[in-house]
Amino acid sequence: MSLPLLRKAKSTPGQGRPPRNPEPAAAPAVRLVEVDEAHDGQRLDNFLLRLCKGVPKSHLYKAIRGGQVRVNRGRVPVDHRIAAGDVVRVPPFRLPEAPVRFVPPGEFPIVFEDDALLAIDKPAGVAVHGGSGVDFGVIEQLRRARPEARFLELVHRLDRDTSGLLLVAKKRSALVGLHESLRNGLWNKHYLVLVVGDWVNDRQHVRKPLTKWSTQSGERRVKVDPDGQAAHTIFTLKRRYGLYSLLDAELKTGRTHQIRVHVTSCGFPIVGDDKYGDDHANAAAAGRGFRRMFLHAHTLAVPHPLTGESLALEARLPEDCVEFLQQLEHP
Repeated sequence: MSLPLLRKAKSTPGQGRPPRNPEPAAAPAVRLVEVDEAHDGQRLDNFLLRLCKGVPKSHLYKAIRGGQVRVNRGRVPVDHRIAAGDVVRVPPFRLPEAPVRFVPPGEFPIVFEDDALLAIDKPAGVAVHGGSGVDFGVIEQLRRARPEARFLELVHRLDRDTSGLLLVAKKRSALVGLHESLRNGLWNKHYLVLVVGDWVNDRQHVRKPLTKWSTQSGERRVKVDPDGQAAHTIFTLKRRYGLYSLLDAELKTGRTHQIRVHVTSCGFPIVGDDKYGDDHANAAAAGRGFRRMFLHAHTLAVPHPLTGESLALEARLPEDCVEFLQQLEHP
């Protein structure tokens, strides 16, 4: 009796054999980036920080100093100023994949705008940029709302809880010009601030040096320190409201938390200041429905960065601040 013939089964592709190793992902490649007019005159490190988002500064500096980053095939220092037409060699930087965060587009009340400059009235409670536990701020929202804009950069900063005038440059030349006028002391910045207590002098110069420090939890703070950076604020009494005083604060220097620390060091904390303020006074204000810091960037006079024309900008006191003053006026 003959045995039936066993036919070899037809194999389908990939069946009956070990799976092939997946193709290796292409290694990150070196990029050659040509500098355009918008970045003419910018420092190399700042150019790379914008180009290589998420890469730590220390990694970028190491790559520049090690010769991995080059400009026109040559090694340059970290503070080298690039020019339009330069070719920058950018090595690959490996980073862990970060979760994609949604940034909603946002527009803010416009005080002034032309081709070079945008001045907005920033609300209290909104950060000017992302970082330190904040996913996004004003500048990221503006970029999302204006995808056609080739250049949008903060000219200066405001604390998250401070409202009022904030400048955004729309051209690299405008950013450079505004920074130069700021360094030369050509800005005239005034804030409105409500403090706890009966302010004594109609006009008072406060010159107290300031230094930064961090709490054990890592929170950034500022304090008066004889060895700190020079800081000068001129306070003018606008009006008394019983146990409170409304002041105009003119910044002669621009240190972090300068107004907040200067008034507190004089014994007059800002209403609603959760870092340097008075807890009992803040609770009393909250009981009246006022739950923010009463510090508002009110007026700013600056020379236009391209024309030199004098710009006088003003952001009116927000409605919640006005209503709180009316409550104090008619208790």
